[in-house]
Amino acid sequence: MSETSALNGRVAEGATTVRDAGLQGMITLRGNLASTKLKAICKEITGQAMPKAGQAHLDGDTGLAWMSPDELLLLVPHGQVAEVIARIDAALAGQHYLAVNVSDARALIAVEGSGAREVIARLCPVDMAPEAFGPGDFRRTRMAQIPAAFWMEQDGSLRVICFRSVAEYAFGLLSNAATSPAVGCL
Repeated sequence: MSETSALNGRVAEGATTVRDAGLQGMITLRGNLASTKLKAICKEITGQAMPKAGQAHLDGDTGLAWMSPDELLLLVPHGQVAEVIARIDAALAGQHYLAVNVSDARALIAVEGSGAREVIARLCPVDMAPEAFGPGDFRRTRMAQIPAAFWMEQDGSLRVICFRSVAEYAFGLLSNAATSPAVGCL
C-alpha cells in the first residue's frame, strides 16, 4: 500500500480550509446488505450499525458509508486494511460477496470552516441547505467534471473522496471554491 497520500499534506487556508486528510483505509464491500453475517462483521469491524441509503456512520477514521443497494464503503485505519479484509473473508465464507482494498485508488480531502457547505454547493448538484444535508449524510455525485462522494461530520466539516488520479484537480476545485467571495445563500 502507498506510504504517502495523493496530495502529500497540501493545505489551502482561508475562512474555509481545504486540506489533504491523509491516508485512509477504504474497502469496497459488495453483497447482500440484509445478510445477518454481513451486518455482524461490519458492526464488529467498525462499531457502527448498517447505514441507510444516503447515510454514513463514522467515528474518526472508522465507519460505514452506504454506496448503493448492494455496496458499502468501509473506512478503517490505513494500516489495518489487509487484516480487515481477512476478517471479512472468514466471516462471509460461503456467501456471495466482494471485498476489495481501494485505499490506494482514492484520495480523502477535508473541507472545514464556516463556508464548507457553500464550497460543496458550488461544485456539486446537491442541496446543501442545513435542513437538506446534515451530519451523517452521504452523497455520491459529480464534483464539476469528476465523480466524488462526500459526507458531513458532526462538527459541520465535510470529507470528500475522489479517485487518486484526479486528486490534484479536485483539490484545485475545492480550493478555488473556498477562496471565492461568499454568495451567502447557505
